[in-house]
Amino acid sequence: MRRLRLRRDASLTLLLCASLGLLLYAQRDGATPTTSAPRARGRAAPRPTPQARAFQLPDAGAAPPAYEGDTPVPPTPPGPFDFARYLRAKDQRRFPLLINQPHKCRSDGAPGGRPDLLIAVKSVAEDFQRRQAVRQTWGAEGRVQGALVRRVFLLGVPRGAGSGGAYEVGEGARTHWRALLQAESLAYADILLWAFDDTFFNLTLKEIHFLAWASAFCPDVRFVFKGDADVFVNVGNLLEFLESRDPAQDLLAGDVIVQARPIRTRASKYYIPEGVYGLPAYPPYAGGGGFVLSGATLHRLAGACAQVELFPIDDVFLGMCLQRLRLTPEPHPAFRTFGIPQPSAAPHLGTFLRPLLLPCAHPQPVAAGPFQWDS
Repeated sequence: MRRLRLRRDASLTLLLCASLGLLLYAQRDGATPTTSAPRARGRAAPRPTPQARAFQLPDAGAAPPAYEGDTPVPPTPPGPFDFARYLRAKDQRRFPLLINQPHKCRSDGAPGGRPDLLIAVKSVAEDFQRRQAVRQTWGAEGRVQGALVRRVFLLGVPRGAGSGGAYEVGEGARTHWRALLQAESLAYADILLWAFDDTFFNLTLKEIHFLAWASAFCPDVRFVFKGDADVFVNVGNLLEFLESRDPAQDLLAGDVIVQARPIRTRASKYYIPEGVYGLPAYPPYAGGGGFVLSGATLHRLAGACAQVELFPIDDVFLGMCLQRLRLTPEPHPAFRTFGIPQPSAAPHLGTFLRPLLLPCAHPQPVAAGPFQWDS
């Protein structure tokens, strides 16, 4: 049975990869770049998000609502990020859920009952290989040290192809993308897809929609780990850390950043003008590479973030929500969202030792396949 299951997974992976490759090839061959000259300094302005809709999470057994598509708008000229446009659209914060996993955390769903740890990974449609790498390594579902672990990937609608998002995705390509994601969802039951453009400045939308989803569909989850697809998590060590923590008490632990100053340089990816945020420093926040929170904090954050004005940087926005709750994120040295030294180069740090957990670390990009420690 195990051999048949592995053969089936391998065949499905090859099929999805082939379909993804054909779609990307056709998209590159037929799409028209938005700019023909080199990109100007700064971030190109995103198109407005779809018209605001009443946010209604689907019933447990209901099919995902139909995607209405975007309202056509004139092409955006190259140049710095258009904060005027962002400010006009920033209150559009409620979008339909296109692909749902309503039974992910139900006690009457998958065997084992409610999860002890829900892993939520931010991803984009074209990153199938990274999702496979997570599924095959640290994000595998099942029992880990007696604890039940479940997994979801958080996605928006693809807006551009390629690492730079140099051109727009047409409606035909969107349909193909959604068909691929629906097939992936049927195979792995771990895709959450919302009807907003998947862009950097829409990561805050991904944050608030996930919190609302988890609060509604995983009300009894004990702990949640939320992170990026390009991190490695030692789930066993993370669970050991959580053994002494009460899920009914507030907890948000990670690589906490304090007294971070807003970037005022227009060429920066993180540029924030004073008109958007005038204070000299951000509130404490956990780096988005990965952090863990308790079930109690999950529900409180879902309520607070629904009331806090949206901010274009999702990590900072979450810190603002914590500030509203008068909660302080808990720093932990094992959450490393920046460079990880090699043990031979820094043996005194003990970063790779079991007592320091190492629940989260940014590696180099990984491809789906067998995972092995270096000898």
